[in-house]
Amino acid sequence: MMAIGDEMEETKQIFNTKSTVEIARYLIGMYLEHETPTGILGGYIVDCEAYLGPDDQAAHSYGMRHTPRLKAMYQQPGTIYLYTMHTHLILNMVTQPEGMPQGVMIRGIEPVEGIAQMEKNRGRSGKDLSNGPGKLVAALGITKELYGQSIFTSSLHLVPEKKRTPKKIETLPRIGIPNKGEWTDMPLRFVASGNPYLTNIRKKEIDPDFGWVEKGKNAWQKKQ
Repeated sequence: MMAIGDEMEETKQIFNTKSTVEIARYLIGMYLEHETPTGILGGYIVDCEAYLGPDDQAAHSYGMRHTPRLKAMYQQPGTIYLYTMHTHLILNMVTQPEGMPQGVMIRGIEPVEGIAQMEKNRGRSGKDLSNGPGKLVAALGITKELYGQSIFTSSLHLVPEKKRTPKKIETLPRIGIPNKGEWTDMPLRFVASGNPYLTNIRKKEIDPDFGWVEKGKNAWQKKQ
């Protein structure tokens, strides 16, 4: 059995050596935790999208674009990149060596710890709590102060020892990418198939085990 420190080192190694697409797949089932003044909030990543700038027309860093907002994208793997879209803060993680601006956007999490506080943060409950990129950021209490910090060592961090195994990782086109040529339909979204916290999932598509290989407690299911 791997020690806790070894699991984090393995995760850092993956961020340092694997492609952005491989890292996006790896992040499905990963536990994301935020230590906040109101307590620890956390859950499993179930939905994410890869952005392959500078070639990716949908990426902020397309064509190696440099702006003050994009500074974090050019930093080392694991750097937190936050941006605002339609008033919502969106969470991304840098996935390639310094100077190569690629990353993964986190689109949905299955909440596990601090759910009452997440509901207070969002003013919502059930699957609507964190089934979108702006929703999960609000639920977890993520703020702009985390911009440029590390997803390995900051108050917002990955917890590899809590990672779960999805039954199936489905590959889909990203959401909200119009008029970007071949990049509009590129299969760069990765999801834990059957999890209720996926953006736009239909009720009939929800798996009884929420898409996980091993059975666990599903907070949203218990409330239904």
